[in-house]
Amino acid sequence: MSHTSSYFIGRSPVPTPAVPPGPALAVQPALRLLAAGVCCLLALGLVGLVFVWTQPGQWFDGLLLPRAERGGGYAQPGGLFEPATVVLRHFGHPALLAVLLAAVLVVGALGRRLLPGVVGVGLVLGAVLVAGAAKSALPRPELAVAGSTTHNSFPSGHVAVATALALAFLLVTPGAARRWLVVPGAAGVSVIGAATMIAGWHRFSDVLGGVLVSLTLFCLAAAGLAVRPGGDTRRPAAAPRSGRVWRALAQGAGGLLVLVWAVRVLLPGLAAELRWGPLVAVLAATGLTVLAVGGAAFLVRSMEFVGSTRPAGRRAHSIDEREQHS
Repeated sequence: MSHTSSYFIGRSPVPTPAVPPGPALAVQPALRLLAAGVCCLLALGLVGLVFVWTQPGQWFDGLLLPRAERGGGYAQPGGLFEPATVVLRHFGHPALLAVLLAAVLVVGALGRRLLPGVVGVGLVLGAVLVAGAAKSALPRPELAVAGSTTHNSFPSGHVAVATALALAFLLVTPGAARRWLVVPGAAGVSVIGAATMIAGWHRFSDVLGGVLVSLTLFCLAAAGLAVRPGGDTRRPAAAPRSGRVWRALAQGAGGLLVLVWAVRVLLPGLAAELRWGPLVAVLAATGLTVLAVGGAAFLVRSMEFVGSTRPAGRRAHSIDEREQHS
């Protein structure tokens, strides 16, 4: 009885076709971003529920930023009121916002990330619309809290725009450079948030709401970019583990030094000009803003929202050609 072999003599086995990189590889990071977006949305609703629609929340907002004895507004007395109003007036100027949005598009186009640049501009405009609609539609009930009003200012539109701009630049920069945008981006958002509270435009909860609005939109936008056809969201080649550890330690030490220096320089001036309530509100909002911007950079750390240089069909055809010649 003869036995025949199932292998071809003189031929190598046919290799298994490789799966070309595509949207399937980006499903896991997209799901991670969607989950983060849902968590941010729930946090936004929780902040609004506690601070706007409950008596303890309204009382705590008033404890941090009490109303002025004269005039009934929330503007904080001291030498920081005038600089705060100047910052807000310049930041809200349409010409400055147009320049910043154009910068997002230019950076995106130079790095072959024009679509993420357009999405970043949409992120900023979406933050404006959502914050404005929420302030107009959501009621602020009268809960017999001393010093509170029924005027709803949740969430802050200025803070939402500042946060959206910082996050938009995360979409158009390479993954390796995003970590360097965390400190300046969080610093800019923190300055705007502190200015809105010192000038009496917004409460502490409004600042948190503005940050969460833009963070939610960012997660949804990044998830959409992660699974778009024709893009490249592959994880870059990983460095050796020891190199990654030392690099992370060096970056953490650098960030800590910058934070300590900022606290030593800014805290004495803030403590001299603000009472304890506004000071706690500014410091807490700053810390939470750093966590928000840093968390966004961490979520997209391994994603390169860069356009594909070749169509998917040509890429698959090249893979087939390599398999035939192997």
